[in-house]
Amino acid sequence: MIVIAADTHKSTHSFSAVDGQTGRVAEERTFKADAAGMLKTLRWGKGLGAERVWALEDCRHVSGRLERFLVASGERVIRVAPKLMGRSRAASRQAGKSDVIDARAVARAVLEHGVESFAAAFLDEAAMEIRLLNDHRADLVAERTRMQSRLRWHLVELDDALEARLPAGGLDRAVWLDRVDRRLRRLPQTARCRVARDELRRIRELTRSIQALEGELKTLIATQRPELLAWQGCGVISAATLIGRTAGAERFATDGHFARQAGVAPIPASSGRRDRQRLNRGGDRQLNAALHRIAVAQGRCHPDAKAYLARKQAEGKSRMEALRCLKRHLARHAWQLLRTPTDKAQTMTPNTIPNRPAAALALT
Repeated sequence: MIVIAADTHKSTHSFSAVDGQTGRVAEERTFKADAAGMLKTLRWGKGLGAERVWALEDCRHVSGRLERFLVASGERVIRVAPKLMGRSRAASRQAGKSDVIDARAVARAVLEHGVESFAAAFLDEAAMEIRLLNDHRADLVAERTRMQSRLRWHLVELDDALEARLPAGGLDRAVWLDRVDRRLRRLPQTARCRVARDELRRIRELTRSIQALEGELKTLIATQRPELLAWQGCGVISAATLIGRTAGAERFATDGHFARQAGVAPIPASSGRRDRQRLNRGGDRQLNAALHRIAVAQGRCHPDAKAYLARKQAEGKSRMEALRCLKRHLARHAWQLLRTPTDKAQTMTPNTIPNRPAAALALT
């Protein structure tokens, strides 16, 4: 087995080919990041041996194109979290830094943890489309939040009484936007007032764009994974996050692999007579946040989830520790839903999901 590790950049990709048995460096090369360079990379990699795996540092903006090219060419590709590469570099005896040294650190991280412990990259164009739209929506929401903050500060100067009455999140709603607009129109049209009106106009535009994206996402999800929208506590944004950030549940061999990717796999933190697990700060935090939203929603409304949380708290766990336990069960169910073929998912009921533990069945 040859591990071909890559340190990717905008213009070049550097590679270090390491023997999986001995850990010795077989060859190191740097290629351009354009189409011709990727073809040369593939030919070079095929010449190293029939049994090979490509290990790419998981920096999607610079590694995504290379990853898609390799997967489409039938190559086996795994993703390595940047923090693992950083730890590998810190433990290295070699001083200095270069692209090839970084690629070597990626290879060492893979050999240390084992190739099978990393999720394989999976080419899922439908999931990529949902992820791009969901990420774009998140960018627009962040921009709208900045606009709303600036508008509120202008309102403090223009009409502090109106600003004090504005509820949190009020500038997301048309009724409050109309009320602020009417007040601004009656004020003297100073520079501050004109700026505030312009910001109000842009908030309206961003809100319309955000709502349009949510509608488009709902249509895509209803076509591809309708069972997610039927899952209690899972809304459009959580479903889009699960689909887009998972990028093909088939690449996870078990629900445990998926749970680790989502940062909900339990981490032991026991000492003496105290048996507990601590917060897992690893994995994809967006996936983790989606599962957390579902867990909180089910903890409020779903009878089985409420009973489960109460039972865990009666065992001595805090509310957050109980929620982490619930999130682990929800990760198992999400993995099952995302792996289910879409044509079967249209008529699926909770009791027909294959190989599903009873503990997860009670929480759907």
